[in-house]
Amino acid sequence: MTAAHGLYNPKLNLINQGIEGFRNAYFNLTEPDLIAHSLMRKEGELGIGGTLLVKTGKFTGRSPKDKHIVVSETTENSVWWERNARMSTDAFNRLHRDMLHYVVGKDLYVQDLFGGADPENRIGVRVISELCWHNLFIRHLLIRPEQNQIKDFVCDFSIINLPGFFADPEKHGCRSETVIAINFDKKLILIGGTEYAGENKKAVFTLLNYILPETGIMPMHCSANISKKDPSNSAIFFGLSGTGKTTLSSDPDRILIGDDEHGWSDKGIFNFEGGCYAKTINLSEDSEPDIYRTTSLFSTVIENMVYDQRTKKLNFEDDSLTANMRAAYPMHYIPNSSETGLAANPKHVILLTCDAFGVMPPLARLTPAQAMYHFLSGFTSKAPGTERGVTEPEPTFSTCFGAPFLPRPPQVYGNLFKKKISENNTFCWLVNTGWTGGGHGIGTRMPINVTRSLLAAAIDGNMNTATFVKDENFGFEVPKFVPGVDPKYLNPRNTWDDKAAYDQAAKKLVSLFISNFEQYLPSVDNDVKDALVF
Repeated sequence: MTAAHGLYNPKLNLINQGIEGFRNAYFNLTEPDLIAHSLMRKEGELGIGGTLLVKTGKFTGRSPKDKHIVVSETTENSVWWERNARMSTDAFNRLHRDMLHYVVGKDLYVQDLFGGADPENRIGVRVISELCWHNLFIRHLLIRPEQNQIKDFVCDFSIINLPGFFADPEKHGCRSETVIAINFDKKLILIGGTEYAGENKKAVFTLLNYILPETGIMPMHCSANISKKDPSNSAIFFGLSGTGKTTLSSDPDRILIGDDEHGWSDKGIFNFEGGCYAKTINLSEDSEPDIYRTTSLFSTVIENMVYDQRTKKLNFEDDSLTANMRAAYPMHYIPNSSETGLAANPKHVILLTCDAFGVMPPLARLTPAQAMYHFLSGFTSKAPGTERGVTEPEPTFSTCFGAPFLPRPPQVYGNLFKKKISENNTFCWLVNTGWTGGGHGIGTRMPINVTRSLLAAAIDGNMNTATFVKDENFGFEVPKFVPGVDPKYLNPRNTWDDKAAYDQAAKKLVSLFISNFEQYLPSVDNDVKDALVF
């Protein structure tokens, strides 16, 4: 009838979850077997160093408009319905039933993993995949139990991901044939109609974003690192994809805690994940040697990259498949990464933005009220390829730098943010990794060496005695001089040839900020409301 291979514990039998009739179920296979199965099934090709080269087909980015949350007594008054699509319990049950029927006669791959490095605040997640390489991907991205923990593993939530299953919008109460359906009461997530592996990790992030606030823990879309010399000097970097979270937190002088998702408890910060999912477009050995090195290490998943069919050499400049090309690898592939995924309460908070207007300065110091304002605003520009249909940078406001992943209303996360930075006397900074010398199409991207120098000066305490001036448009403070940085970059207006055009662009951006923030006015204090009034 059914066979099970790998590390199999009868207590974890899929049949107990209503999944029956499958041909084979492979539990907790390790990297060599996952690679072998993926190649045998022709899901990808073997790359240099034993990497796995895969393509995700039609979808090369997330499908945020196809994510749905089931409405129930539990979620009716706790979910941010303005940004999360509803699904009825009956529709979810029909979807679940049809997906269970779909797996009959098919092979399934199962990983039992942890979401969260803090043993006191992690969840057990079972990921059931139709594609073997999806199992390899999520094994990299989440935290693997030790061998002796498998037999006692407790599954708190399950994800069933079947890319070959296409939903019926009329029958299943969804928007299209692609569906991500989250049922918090059943502790179950269903994903269908997309091969994009990032949906797996963001599903877990959404779970933690819903669960942890009730315990006083702030879930964050951020990277984090800590000083090698001073364990108390930790920093978190908020930002959407393409703003530099992974690149800037991978600092050879600091220990990497994680590159994308963390929690902030009373004890400190902890990584949600056990790996990295780095963008590889224009990646070079000179600028980012550690990340570049992972693209030729065994079992790294190379997603949607063009490569030479004979030599398998990767082309980091060719974005003909997508600009959202990526590499997924375990955290320990980064030499200076943390073994625990834990760190002290952050001394610095950095809000990263990719400003396509070319108006924001490369570094600004924020008051707590300004930090709250810009955290709720979440201004950036969507990077090409990160979502379907985004082909060039688009200015956008993404609440808390992660609106697509927030199941609860923004004020829940905003209030936690304000509480945490107040209790810990955290320094807050705004960093623009976007355009300088003009907006998109006229100016150029901020040089990475400039950003790194400014961040190092801020985080290492070298800005404590610096002279600051108030920005005429946003009111935050901008340094007049930073050692090793050309002063012209510090004041963005000075980088524009057409000063009148800069003033016009700045006026437009300020008006967009004010208009966007109107939605938060009823729920924030007066000092936050007045952050742009000076």
